[in-house]
Amino acid sequence: MISISYPLSALMLAALLLCASGAPTPGAPTTAPAGDSSGEEEGEATSDLLSTWKALAGIAKQHKKQFEDEFHKSVTILESYKTSSFPIKCPEFNFSREACYHRLAKGLQVYTVLLRHVEREYPNNLILSAARLYSSVLIQGIKEKMRRGDQVSALTSGQEEQLLREFDTPDRYHRKMTAHSILHHLKVFLADGTRAIFKRERAWAGRKAVTFHAANS
Repeated sequence: MISISYPLSALMLAALLLCASGAPTPGAPTTAPAGDSSGEEEGEATSDLLSTWKALAGIAKQHKKQFEDEFHKSVTILESYKTSSFPIKCPEFNFSREACYHRLAKGLQVYTVLLRHVEREYPNNLILSAARLYSSVLIQGIKEKMRRGDQVSALTSGQEEQLLREFDTPDRYHRKMTAHSILHHLKVFLADGTRAIFKRERAWAGRKAVTFHAANS
């Protein structure tokens, strides 16, 4: 494993992301490996969006070890540093594909801002570097799958300042713990997002197959 103490080039990060979940080159379908915890069935084809999202989620899983190596405490302590600004997941039921994708895109926008706090404390963190590199790609990929992707508007400077204001403290220990809390909850958000995207892509593919069959029967 590459040490997180050294900055990574975009090329190295891309390779790590591809290795993390077997993500394909753009435009090439892939299949989920056996035993994958995302909820996908073996042999199920995945989109570029889902593959890249899964890859970033795989990188984010390293946070648990990063935190425990530094503080020798369980990551459960980071729940005490959770704030209302952390994005929430898509509900399992009664939540449309459009609404879920909108929530995921807005959530990534929020985390992109929150990661500025992480950068102040851990500028060479691998998860930070990967998230910064791929968030805009994922947001654009989500918008392209939406009917009204234009409704995913960028955050205003005032909104960004408000998000970061609650993490502004002279207490160094608190700053570090909140930085780790951001990384921990980003990991959870990405894991939940993997399942949400897969569920909706599978349902969408099923509806398209039914429509095609009906049109050609």
